[in-house]
Amino acid sequence: MRKLITNARVVSPDLDLARAAVLIEGDRIEAVIEGTNLPSVEHKIDAAGKLLIPGFIDIHSHGADGSDVCDDSLDALRHIARRKLQEGVTTWLPTTLTQPREKLKSIVAKIATFREEGGLTRCPGMHVEGPFINKERAGAQNPQYMRAPDFAEVEELHAIVPALILSLAPEMPGALELIGGCKALGITCSAAHTSATAAQIFAACDAGLTHLTHYGNAMTPLHHREIGVIGAGMVDDRLMIELISDLIHLSPDMLRLVFSTIPIDRLMMITDSVAASWIVEGEVDLGGLPVVVKDKVARLKDGGALAGSTLLANEGFRNLVGATGLPLHEVIKVTSWNQARSLGLEGLGKVVPGFYADLVLLNDDYSVAKTIVGGEER
Repeated sequence: MRKLITNARVVSPDLDLARAAVLIEGDRIEAVIEGTNLPSVEHKIDAAGKLLIPGFIDIHSHGADGSDVCDDSLDALRHIARRKLQEGVTTWLPTTLTQPREKLKSIVAKIATFREEGGLTRCPGMHVEGPFINKERAGAQNPQYMRAPDFAEVEELHAIVPALILSLAPEMPGALELIGGCKALGITCSAAHTSATAAQIFAACDAGLTHLTHYGNAMTPLHHREIGVIGAGMVDDRLMIELISDLIHLSPDMLRLVFSTIPIDRLMMITDSVAASWIVEGEVDLGGLPVVVKDKVARLKDGGALAGSTLLANEGFRNLVGATGLPLHEVIKVTSWNQARSLGLEGLGKVVPGFYADLVLLNDDYSVAKTIVGGEER
């Protein structure tokens, strides 16, 4: 069935049409039309001047509204996906935490079933964060389960569900060999929870590292005699940068600095949301560690470290627009297109003919009015 979204402000990378229509044929965009000469279709959606953009692609998200990927529950995955749709997320990579090997296999098996079911967000694969990370930069990951890089374990998980991203500490013994093996399998490796020097990051890039996980957090800081992981991200064009745009993990000033020093084509918004998202106050669990939520900020009960975020994707977009002052057709690159391009997700991340009709309609306050996946309202 052909569908037509009319009276929309259509914003896509390098495109901003004040009043346009989007024609959908099946699960793809057939045309983006300016003017009043519109085709006759069976189903119309009047956008009433609202903002129509590519659906958000959240490549790093652990949970939402009391549910976590590591709950090892199919119902939890479905619940997270429903919440993600309410945030305008059309593609989600369920993201694991550092867990025992056998439990991680069980969790990944649940992701495989969720992926096969379909009907909610797209799920082209998963993001495996840990367990091959540095205890010195544990953050909210459970140090009890951290272990040495093991390519056989990655292969085992990847055989169950495509591991699109593996976040690891590249300075750990055996990490460079693991990165090389992952590159051969088509797995994107990202530096995370790491005490690496800049030189170690550059060496990891030579081996195949291409991402930095939740930039600025749980990594070596910038110093004028050792620029660390943060500095390496600024100077090495081989690296794509994950940004948690909740204005807590990265301050507005830091976001302005990042956008003024790193080409926008290398930046990717993430939520890094945990079970605490959608919750204002309360307690949740994160990989076996108790987390307290206060004023929509999640911290470990023991020690007070930030424990992922409570960020909703649409709020992250709003925060980036406000912090950077950049035009929408520029900011929109970091919410979906850069992720799709980096991970080879063809047909996603733009509102152009031939791409999937994965779209989100936003109100003036950036709240979500409607989410469409493959031409279907979800």
